[in-house]
Amino acid sequence: MPEEARAAPAAGRSPVVLQVLPSLVTGGVERGAIDVAGAVVEAGGTGYVASAGGPMVRELERLKVIHLGMPLASKNPLVMRDNVARLEDAIREYGVEIVHARSRAPAWSALAAAKRTGVHFVTTFHGTYNLGWLGLKRAYNSVMTRGELVIAISNFIASHVERVYRVPPERIRVVPRGIDMSRFDPARVSAERIIQLVQRWRLADGQRVITLPGRLTRWKGQSVLIEALAMLGRRDVRCLFVGSEQGRTGYVKSLHAQAVKHGLEGVVHVVGECNDMPAAYMISDVVVSASTDPEAFGRVIAEAQAMGRPVIATDHGAGRETVVEGRTGLLVAPGDPMALAAALDRVLVMGSEERERMAAEAIAHVRANFTRELMSERTLAVYREVLAGARVASPAFAEAR
Repeated sequence: MPEEARAAPAAGRSPVVLQVLPSLVTGGVERGAIDVAGAVVEAGGTGYVASAGGPMVRELERLKVIHLGMPLASKNPLVMRDNVARLEDAIREYGVEIVHARSRAPAWSALAAAKRTGVHFVTTFHGTYNLGWLGLKRAYNSVMTRGELVIAISNFIASHVERVYRVPPERIRVVPRGIDMSRFDPARVSAERIIQLVQRWRLADGQRVITLPGRLTRWKGQSVLIEALAMLGRRDVRCLFVGSEQGRTGYVKSLHAQAVKHGLEGVVHVVGECNDMPAAYMISDVVVSASTDPEAFGRVIAEAQAMGRPVIATDHGAGRETVVEGRTGLLVAPGDPMALAAALDRVLVMGSEERERMAAEAIAHVRANFTRELMSERTLAVYREVLAGARVASPAFAEAR
């Protein structure tokens, strides 16, 4: 039988929180977990993160957050079963009060461990997730709705969770992802850093730079941007696809062939990953997010606005929340190269006064809505709310028990 739920901590004391995710290699899920764990510690609580590990573990160590290595990236049912026991042991040993699951496979193990130990269970819904055939994938995804409170990373995701999974809105809390404004600050990017990237990417003086950051995968819209560049008809620009191909060599070859077909082989360049994105944004005259599928949040567009860069994003998903049309950037119909070409033309001919006005509004917009500090404060508020409330607030959790 599960233990009785632990009593909420005394007023003013921050909780002991265990966040659970597959690994700590790279990405928005991982970044959010690290930032929140650091905020828990800074607020006087104790933060733990359980994952299969990765290079970002070093950041946890710097923040005095303890990492618990477990094979949580595995979807093997036997490994997932064993992870229940591993998490249960950790919860008991470290006095964990809240388990916060951020990904589906680890969430199933975390839910079972939370039930056995009687601690609070919270989830973050990071994407729309594929629904699959016959409802099987939907059932697998549904673990992310089992939290006493369900955190959605945008209003778009909140609406999706409510509509598709029938989660009542009173159990959903919107906590947008947060940008590190100390890192993504135009004033902190030195001329030397910019020069290094310009030389590395062999950018000529006077070239206008169009950047599409993001992993090289079809739905990110690199192909749509190439079609837009063909319609734009300018050869004084350089288009940079910044991101990892993650083994998709066939897709990269198809992009090259598409560029050659349109005579853009000297314009379009796949430059790979970049470990200095603030400098990459600074050399960009315009940053594009051409995603054909809706973005759950769209960190790239928020980061680019924080750096004061003009942005163009597709008019669906969370892009409608992160971009204020006409003021901090432009929105275009997804999968529409003609609309994208027109938006590129508009941005590239902007005068300095209009660019400066847009930059100021974009930076203010991100500072008011999408900072790391705001994300952390909002997440800590969710933790406090869970600890202060009764577990009956979550029928899904009670039902799962």
